Amino acid sequence: MLLFLISLLFVCLTAVALIRKINPQGILLAAGIGMCIIALAFGGHELELKTSTGSAIFNFIKLIEETFLSNISRAGLMIMTIGGYVAFMNHINATHTLVRISMKPLAFFRKCPMLAAVLTIPIGQLLFITTPSATGLGLLLVASVYPILNSLGVSRLTALSMIAATTIFDQGPGSANTALASELVSENNVEYFITHQLPLVLPTSCIVMITFYFFNRYFDKKDQQAHTSETYSTAVPEIQEQVPAYFALFPVMPLVLLVLLSPYVGLVEHIRMNTTIAMFFSLLVVLFVVAIQKRSARKAFEAFSAFWKGMGNVFGSVVTLIVASEIFSKGLIQMGFVDSLITYSTQIGLTGVLIAILFTIVIFSAAMLMGSGNAAFFSFGPLLPEMAQRLGMPAISLVLPMQLASSMGRAASPIAGIIVAIAGVVGASPLELAKRNTMPLIISITSLLVFHFIIT
Repeated sequence: MLLFLISLLFVCLTAVALIRKINPQGILLAAGIGMCIIALAFGGHELELKTSTGSAIFNFIKLIEETFLSNISRAGLMIMTIGGYVAFMNHINATHTLVRISMKPLAFFRKCPMLAAVLTIPIGQLLFITTPSATGLGLLLVASVYPILNSLGVSRLTALSMIAATTIFDQGPGSANTALASELVSENNVEYFITHQLPLVLPTSCIVMITFYFFNRYFDKKDQQAHTSETYSTAVPEIQEQVPAYFALFPVMPLVLLVLLSPYVGLVEHIRMNTTIAMFFSLLVVLFVVAIQKRSARKAFEAFSAFWKGMGNVFGSVVTLIVASEIFSKGLIQMGFVDSLITYSTQIGLTGVLIAILFTIVIFSAAMLMGSGNAAFFSFGPLLPEMAQRLGMPAISLVLPMQLASSMGRAASPIAGIIVAIAGVVGASPLELAKRNTMPLIISITSLLVFHFIIT
């Protein structure tokens, strides 16, 4: 009981520190090591290491080393490659071209602007699969689709709300959350995406479109009745340099390769491709095309530097966060937090499904408070397989809803990067935008839980 209470104290202090924007890697790492030390002082188990240093003090450092090595050799390299490829696509303006072409059909809905606004959601979700950066995609949509919706008569907060809704599901093989989730359930990320994510995301997306449509209509009418001065600002980010239309194919190339060569399609039966290979192959093809298009190998290789910088940025932000979160979860496990939590939950009559729903709501709320879907899911994710085993449930039953809930909570946070960025560009209030998104997302997360635990 004492260790459980100390664990809860560590969780609360860590949450407060994350909300106050203290470096998440540092606080998670310090909390994890601190809990490991306390557990050992109370006569707990020795740290599980591949090789011991022979010293209890140095074993804590050895834990950090082994966690880094294991993550880089597994999901770390893949996530870094994805980040590098996305940065390279942004550098050569291929992502901007893809978004610009994809959003052209919305101009046909001049007589029904709200329908055009709602259709932004599924189109943007498809783009989010190939551009797994919520803030990056949000800014691209503000530069391309926001002026279209604005000219059709859609209010700026409604337009921004729809743009934010395009990023509420971290899905697809290119997502860092997907990479961690698929690893937790011991599946390939393409298999996880097709088998688990899509069947749950598709019906929930329909609820998202309906709720965002009606709630934004309600807020628009409320603003009109209150005589709110609605400014139809057209201040958008500077338009990028125009490149050939075929550049729009480059961001989707790795995804197409992964799907066509997956066991589900089996286009070529004897070839098996993972995400890292698909990214590097696509990178080499694009480099060759860029060299021809610019008629300069030097310019192509100069653009290539964006890939390495992107890998470095992702290592410094995402991979280190995964490592720190895993050490944090190991500290909780050493303290017996998972065992105690399940024991006390079952004693008060909670079933496995109710515990799973409770944790999903906790992660959704944590993402709202932290403003980061990655931080929320990475903090609790490594605990889920063992928790599922204790509850007698398949790991996917816990991992899938919690992974999706973390990105949904981000869109209702006034401190989330995407909310602050897209609201700031057009001079809107991040808090007002988050308020518009909160109720639709609460209804959507409820629907997701119903679809996952009751209907399917």
